Amino acid sequence: MNTELRISKIETIRAPEHTNTLWVQIHTREGLVGIGETFYIPSAVEAVIHDFCAPTLLNKSALDREQHWTNLFAYANFFGYAGAEMRAISAIDLALWDLAGQYLKQPVYNLLGGKIRESIGIYNTCVNTPKYDDQDAFIERPGELAQSLLAQGVKQMKVWPFDRFAPQMKTEGAVGPAGWSAYGPAGHYISADTIKQGITTVEGIRKAVGSKMEIAIEGHSRWNVNCALRIARALEPYDVVWMEDMIQPDSVSDLKRLVDETRIPHCVSERLFTKYAFRAVLEQQAAHIVMPDVIWTGGITEAVKIAAMADAHHLAFAPHDCTGPVNVFACLNLCAALPNAMIMETVRGFCEGYYRDIVTDPVPLREGQAQLELGVGLGTKLKPEFLARRDLIRRNTGA
Repeated sequence: MNTELRISKIETIRAPEHTNTLWVQIHTREGLVGIGETFYIPSAVEAVIHDFCAPTLLNKSALDREQHWTNLFAYANFFGYAGAEMRAISAIDLALWDLAGQYLKQPVYNLLGGKIRESIGIYNTCVNTPKYDDQDAFIERPGELAQSLLAQGVKQMKVWPFDRFAPQMKTEGAVGPAGWSAYGPAGHYISADTIKQGITTVEGIRKAVGSKMEIAIEGHSRWNVNCALRIARALEPYDVVWMEDMIQPDSVSDLKRLVDETRIPHCVSERLFTKYAFRAVLEQQAAHIVMPDVIWTGGITEAVKIAAMADAHHLAFAPHDCTGPVNVFACLNLCAALPNAMIMETVRGFCEGYYRDIVTDPVPLREGQAQLELGVGLGTKLKPEFLARRDLIRRNTGA
């Protein structure tokens, strides 16, 4: 039995202004603290971590990552693992990898086999932030937006110009202009005129910068198969780099229809949890690009396996992030070490904005590339000034 690096306390942290984010700190008897993160419904995940994960982990060695992942997944799978349980396991897993790197005084990518590249290209997901109104811009002035990104060295952008035409939920969580939201029910009809309106975003980018900018189309699973096919065929002349989650990813045979019946590469999907979901997609050749979300699908432990499965099918993986800073650093360690990493998702307004208030290290971006010279562990920590705030919602199990 491993007696090193014993887990003494598990702590969760929420900040009032970041209503979707949960940070996890795993403390050890040796005084090391590992950091993890996940996103969406943090109070539910917080309960899972303290009521479900902590009793299994306390007083165990933080170095036994594979054992902990296997035990927690087996326990969760007894009653259904997807959802808050998997997000909790993912956050815990990141913190355990961070601890292992700190203990061995190595960046996580060295624990994964060492560095295979010095940098990787990034793309910008065009959401609105205090510094940049990128989501408004891809509707109202897409060419100007593309030029702004190119000026920073960013050569790929992700936009979702069709979401506003899908059925809308009445909710306070709207995230786009005129109240339209990225989430909601699937649409079952889209007209030629509506498609033309959506295409104006892509046309505006191509008119302004030509082929200098790669364009990814996010679908947020807002359409049924026939609508997705109609949109894809309209986009084919514009040479987009991928279409992502045009339909809900729970039917592999329907995903395969998109692959078989259109000429655009299809990217699938941050919504799939664990290697088992990705196995079905890969076996049926239902995706061109694999996009796991490390803080949802099972952490670094599971993401490595998903990426290896994609590599065995001669496909790339492109980690998902439109969430928090710890996830970015975890993904950059994967991109440093794994041969089939394609590109890293970023949001420039997050990287230049609130991420810097949360973690000690800025995301290492330069001229459209993420630099992969990272510190020990994941390469960052929560800032002492952030942790000193009195308005944080903190819960601890252990001592």
